[in-house]
Amino acid sequence: MSFSNLGLSDAIVRAVTERGYTEPTPIQLQAIPAVLSGGDLLAGAQTGTGKTAGFTLPILHLLSEAKGDRTVDSHASDGRPSHNRPAEKIGQPRKRSPIRALILTPTRELAAQVEESVREYGKYLKLTSMTIFGGVGMNPQVQRLKGSVDILVATPGRLLDHVQQGTVDLSRIEILVLDEADRMLDMGFIRDIRRILALLPKQRQNLLFSATFSNDIKAFASSLLNQPTMIEAERRHLTADTVAQKVYPVDREQKRQLLTHLIKEHNWFQVLVFTRTKHGADRLVKQLMDDNIPSLAIHGNKSQAARTRALAKFKDASLQVLVATDIAARGIDISDLPHVVNFELPNVPEDYVHRIGRTGRAGAAGEAVSLVCVDELKLLADIERLIKQPLPREIVPGFEPNPHAKPEPIQNGQRGQASRGKRPDRAPSRSPQAAPQPRTARHADGERSGARSPVSRRPSGRH
Repeated sequence: MSFSNLGLSDAIVRAVTERGYTEPTPIQLQAIPAVLSGGDLLAGAQTGTGKTAGFTLPILHLLSEAKGDRTVDSHASDGRPSHNRPAEKIGQPRKRSPIRALILTPTRELAAQVEESVREYGKYLKLTSMTIFGGVGMNPQVQRLKGSVDILVATPGRLLDHVQQGTVDLSRIEILVLDEADRMLDMGFIRDIRRILALLPKQRQNLLFSATFSNDIKAFASSLLNQPTMIEAERRHLTADTVAQKVYPVDREQKRQLLTHLIKEHNWFQVLVFTRTKHGADRLVKQLMDDNIPSLAIHGNKSQAARTRALAKFKDASLQVLVATDIAARGIDISDLPHVVNFELPNVPEDYVHRIGRTGRAGAAGEAVSLVCVDELKLLADIERLIKQPLPREIVPGFEPNPHAKPEPIQNGQRGQASRGKRPDRAPSRSPQAAPQPRTARHADGERSGARSPVSRRPSGRH
């Protein structure tokens, strides 16, 4: 089945085709008609399944149909790409239109990725879009919000900053999307999300996308969605067949040397390496640079400019290794990314699935390797139990692990590098009963926000 068979406009199908996509993925086959029908949607989809197009394409269709002005030329009269700019008459000021669709994401990188998809898929439509997130100055965002914005992609903290300053109006939102809702709840954004929901019109279409359907997600969905269509295109926790997975047992002190050996021995380029902490990412980058392997890190403590530069270098293959924490890696979408390395296994098994989902996308082959020391054997067992398959082991000559090695002793509930029960780079969840406090701490996605007026009204039913 082609995209045109799903009821999308010719302008959207043209843009999709130009990006090289001809057939919808399973999640798109189910989600696009469901969104076009106008009802609420609860969708489960792993990363790399095409879920972004699953909601951006029908949103673009619905908004352009309602607006009544479907297409524009691919280039403006001055020869520059139009970038979704609405047609304007010379000498007349641009008419400000209300924000009609709001897409909330947990991280800056994912927000940028989603908005890029909106622009690319909507390049022949008279619709405008923008992103707002923390880590950058607010003034350029304020100026942009004074113009016409049909689709707003935002992270929760910075959006509430704009709400507090009166620079954004959410009163005419027609469609709300919560992308990676499970991650947003896990990062402690639930209070911010509820404050945002209280500012939206009660009558609107709600779309909730989540990699997992935990009890928290089900409870939240029941308070938000009205008789939603429920789809789950991919079986939960399964890893893609296109990803070759492997475990390299190694002593903890030899991990960095083994990583350097693998990269140089196999001449790996575009290697995405995951660490558990920001400090660990910075330390590993320094060590790799000492080994003459060009590397940069992205995490919540890096400025947005630094993160953008590092990601751009990695995407164009001018950077050999990108070291990232789980939170910062959300939104990294690189076609044909060949290598993902778990320098440290994640504390939560589901994060392993998210990590290796960065490679092996859209049918392309990828490789995901994990460097596992004795401290992480329990984490490895949890991962194998989750994905319902044992991962093949390979011992590299010269890096044989000590068979008599013991896990590091547990101190204060944590064991060395493989501590459990704590998720680094995670914003602490705040108890619903706790009194609202001024927000001055930096979110896991790098947002910094000041004190905000509490919004106590809890949404219920259809909003």
